[in-house]
Amino acid sequence: MALYEHIFLARQDLSQQQVDALLEQYKGVIENGGGKIGRVENWGVKSLAYRIKKNRKAYFTLMDLDAPADAVKEMERQMGLSEDVLRFITIRVDAHEEGPSAMMQRRDDRDRERGDRGDRGDRGPRRDFDDRGPRRPRDDDRPRRPREDNSGDA
Repeated sequence: MALYEHIFLARQDLSQQQVDALLEQYKGVIENGGGKIGRVENWGVKSLAYRIKKNRKAYFTLMDLDAPADAVKEMERQMGLSEDVLRFITIRVDAHEEGPSAMMQRRDDRDRERGDRGDRGDRGPRRDFDDRGPRRPRDDDRPRRPREDNSGDA
């Protein structure tokens, strides 16, 4: 059996449960064909570079497959018939990567850089916003420049 990486894009308006059901359906096709599913990563909803079938966003899912070519072809055939799958690609690889994919590593790095966002309430209220809404600066809020003395010395 050959090793494959398979990524498919599902419509954005599906719920996460519906995407999981699609994933289980395609896992069943691979397993019935004599293959095995390795790592599965849900990358979540991401923006597309261009519209695909009138969609600007899609659910991205990665699967590592160890399956015969016939099982992969059957899964691709069913994905092509499904209206919920926008695009898919299957790539034959020599070996599967260990650990999280580059997309998941990037997400983890980004989360680490941002830090915990729960500390925003510790800074106190915004100075330009109060209970009644945004506040316009008043004359007494503006910095004053010292007046020049024009008492007739010229």
